[in-house]
Amino acid sequence: MRAVVTRVSSASVDIAGKTVGEIGRGFLVLLGIAPTDTEAQADKLADKICGLRVFEDAAGKMNLNLETAGGSLLVVSQFTLYADTKSRRPGFTGAAKPDIAIPLYERFMAACRERGFAVEHGEFGADMAVASVNDGPVTIWFDTDSM
Repeated sequence: MRAVVTRVSSASVDIAGKTVGEIGRGFLVLLGIAPTDTEAQADKLADKICGLRVFEDAAGKMNLNLETAGGSLLVVSQFTLYADTKSRRPGFTGAAKPDIAIPLYERFMAACRERGFAVEHGEFGADMAVASVNDGPVTIWFDTDSM
């Protein structure tokens, strides 16, 4: 699994002009899934992201996690994180097909909820307009193959 996590002061996702997910302070998570990914990886990634200490404490240091900061998550499926960019027209054969990706996308969000977080989301496979107000900016890339 791959995830691009951006600390935001707000973020939303619209489909066909209608807002389907929206958060205030928290993380915008763009989540990509590979064909070989597992539920264990989804759980580990959720644990890593939910525990990530990138919110400022009273001294201005990035020392607080999502829970302490009172944040939530907006999770958006992003198969393009597995783009093959060897040519000018990327290929996406490295991304999992929906029959594998959807259950793992759902598992990742469930794992975040199990840790007590509010989780908003887009719609898997939909054409979405994602808006965010990046805070910092702080953006961190995760790959479960490197964890």
